[in-house]
Amino acid sequence: MDAHRDGALSGIRVLDFTHFIAGPYCTMLLGDLGAEVIKIEAPTGDTFRHFRPHVAGESGPFLGFNRNKRGLCLDLRHKLGQEIALDLVRHADVLVENFSSGVMDRYGLGPATAAEANPRLVYCSATAYGRTGSLAARPGFDPVVQAETGFMSMNGRPDDEPTRTGPAVMDVSTGMMACNAVLAALIARSRTGRGQYVEVALFDTAVNMLGFHGMSFLTSGINPMRFGNLSSDSAPMGMFHAADGPFYIGCANDGLFRRLATTVGRPELATDPDYATAVRRVENRHVLARTLDALFATTPRQDWVDRLIEAGVPAGVPKTVAEAMNSPEMAERGLISRIPHPTAGTIPNVAPPLQLSDTPIVPPVAGPLLGQHSSAVLAEVLGFDAARIAALTEARIVRQAKV
Repeated sequence: MDAHRDGALSGIRVLDFTHFIAGPYCTMLLGDLGAEVIKIEAPTGDTFRHFRPHVAGESGPFLGFNRNKRGLCLDLRHKLGQEIALDLVRHADVLVENFSSGVMDRYGLGPATAAEANPRLVYCSATAYGRTGSLAARPGFDPVVQAETGFMSMNGRPDDEPTRTGPAVMDVSTGMMACNAVLAALIARSRTGRGQYVEVALFDTAVNMLGFHGMSFLTSGINPMRFGNLSSDSAPMGMFHAADGPFYIGCANDGLFRRLATTVGRPELATDPDYATAVRRVENRHVLARTLDALFATTPRQDWVDRLIEAGVPAGVPKTVAEAMNSPEMAERGLISRIPHPTAGTIPNVAPPLQLSDTPIVPPVAGPLLGQHSSAVLAEVLGFDAARIAALTEARIVRQAKV
């Protein structure tokens, strides 16, 4: 993986003690940016390895969150395994973990111990409810946190029960936040020479993911509610219906509405007292929607979308995941590719949403097999010879991949 060390984080070594989604997403982004990421797994492997679908015995979901990492399988239940891990800490710049509270301390790898071994280490914990307070010991799960923070209360239709998002948005956004925290701590270290402990919690991230709705409540005292595909403060905003199916329009201000009114051949709508301002359009949005749907029903939706986009009005046709993945837009952005894999031949890859002109993201390397780089990591980072690695493997403290 030496060829990809020209990224923005070239020379940064990350120890990845994470599993499932939030933590691995953070370390994957660090790897995309050029850091050397060493994923340390128990003999049973990351829980996500067992999620389907599988390709050549490897989990597709796991591969989606673990590219650009080297894999070391190390049994931390053994004292010698813990000593090896702590030795790796001495040679690292960043440690990321998302175990339950107390697990890393039991392994002798807690923040205080790690800081003593390596004062320059940036130690990041991606947690469910934080490491302090009455909730610290609680297990956390993305949709549960969506429910508890009010986020779920805003998803779905007004006459339905609260609805979770399909994708694990809190896990992924927590991974992004953790990556931001690590990058900030590395910048601070460049000034101070010292590492620090940083923490990002799923619960805290979910509160932030309420966006402006949280501040709207805090400033008005009015509880925001579900509005489905509509908007609480803008109209027309939502799904409309052309001759051959639905499409989405986003009109967030008066200027956009004037463009829309002209495009549909009804410029007088923009000066109608019932629709001239955002407040009045929201108050009369259902009548306005019926008026627009009657106009849209005469023409295929792609025609309308093309005309609205040309006029500068945000609009788009809703797609399935399959349609989106196979769309021309996806290809033009270079978001989907195939990359080599040691057992599957090639696997699909979704590129990260990062563009850097001088230090571009590194060429993608498939997520590791369990223990795929155990020997290489121990030899290159800690200087272990073949005999010592063989003895550790024989003792089942280290595991090697079966290719």
